[in-house]
Parts: sequence; C-alpha cells; structure tokens
Amino acid sequence: MTVFVYQTFEIKQDQFKEALQNLGEIQKFRNEEFNHKVEILSPISGHDHTYALLSTYEGLAEMELQDKKMFDDEKYLKLIGDFFLKNIVQGSMHTQIYRNTNGKKS
Repeated sequence: MTVFVYQTFEIKQDQFKEALQNLGEIQKFRNEEFNHKVEILSPISGHDHTYALLSTYEGLAEMELQDKKMFDDEKYLKLIGDFFLKNIVQGSMHTQIYRNTNGKKS
C-alpha cells in the first residue's frame, strides 16, 4: 500500500532563492540515492512562502527503511541540516502521513 509523506514549511523571505536551490538539491539527492520519489510543491493559494515536500514510498516498512538510510548518510544530513537551520522558519514544519486506499473493495 503506497504511503505519502506530506511536509509543509515556511521559507524565510530573506532566504527565498537559497531555500529553493537547497530544496532542489535535496529533491535530486533523495530521488537519485534512495528508493522513493520526492516532489516539491509550491503554493497557488494560501501563505505565499509555505512550500511542501511530497514523498512517496511503497509502504510503511519501505518508508522506515529509507528514513534510516537517509539519516545514516552524512551528505544528506548536511543538506537537510543546512536547509532547516538557514532557510525555514523555526517551528513551521508540519508532517502528515497518508496511505493509498485504491483497490479496496466495498
């Protein structure tokens, strides 16, 4: 069953350009190095500087395995650490996890 991790966060206005560059690096690294897909979502409505990452995993076990691999990877920790410390408003990150219900019979 597919699992989606939806993380929203507010980018600091004075770090906007750098934040988008860093987000692109994080997305590229995760898509190339780990077994899941990451998309960057930009706002169409709502708060202008609230962006999101949407990560798609094959299931909960795969999500746990990939998270462990990511947090054991020094290069990833550097990318994500810089992003959190320099580019987003402290306390603005919210994470939600969803699962796909397609295929269930009624």
